[in-house]
Amino acid sequence: MSDPLFDVKNRVVVVTGGLGQLGRQYTHTLVERGARVAVVDLLMPADAVAAKLGDLAESPQVMFMPADITRRDSLESALAQIVARWETPFGLINNAALDSPPNAPAEETGPFENYPAESWDKVMEVNAKGTFLCCQVFGGAMAQAGRGSIINVSSIYGVVSPDQRIYEFRAPFFKPVAYSASKSALFNLTRYLATYWAAKNVRVNTLVLAGVFNNQDERFLAGYNTRMPMGRMADESDYNGAIVFLLSEASRYMTGSTVTIDGGWTAW
Repeated sequence: MSDPLFDVKNRVVVVTGGLGQLGRQYTHTLVERGARVAVVDLLMPADAVAAKLGDLAESPQVMFMPADITRRDSLESALAQIVARWETPFGLINNAALDSPPNAPAEETGPFENYPAESWDKVMEVNAKGTFLCCQVFGGAMAQAGRGSIINVSSIYGVVSPDQRIYEFRAPFFKPVAYSASKSALFNLTRYLATYWAAKNVRVNTLVLAGVFNNQDERFLAGYNTRMPMGRMADESDYNGAIVFLLSEASRYMTGSTVTIDGGWTAW
């Protein structure tokens, strides 16, 4: 039996980067609880979208909306189609982001002094500007409707500096600066919009996540897990509860806040 306090049934939720590892998890979790999810991601062939969504590809509760989050006109087109099929979204999960993983090109993972400005621009364009534009377009529509919840997904590396020691097995390798800077930017975007839209009954919160296991190099895992108080990377399902909480009435008096689910990483 479902708990009405955590009910998200029939709520329309936009998930950016919805075809990625966590985006698919959020979609599955919300659909299981009766929500309707607009999966926003870059244009892909239909068979690729179907493969990523699996059994959800044919679900009437899911619609795939190809859109470029760095272009306002693309987002406005997606919004119009979502409203035409369902209604103005209630929820927005700003999940889409670019990162530089341990296997990133060498030019992006060298010393800070040589980090390419073009790489900085590319990451900031998606992670900061893309989130800003999604808030403008989808959040603006939610404010006009007088209700909603926005989740800006940040990272432990937006709170603290990367521990470069866990990447030493790949030396010379440095976790790049742009990801950290872009994820830090989301905290005050959240606070700004939380106060700006409070009278419109739109809540805006930041969700801080740690790294997710995805068959990373064993040497990376050894360093990362030693640094992590709980001794492991997150399972891709570990964040689903927070998503449901922040989109439901259970968090109705919560806005401008930061929810940290990081296995204890930022406690050290």
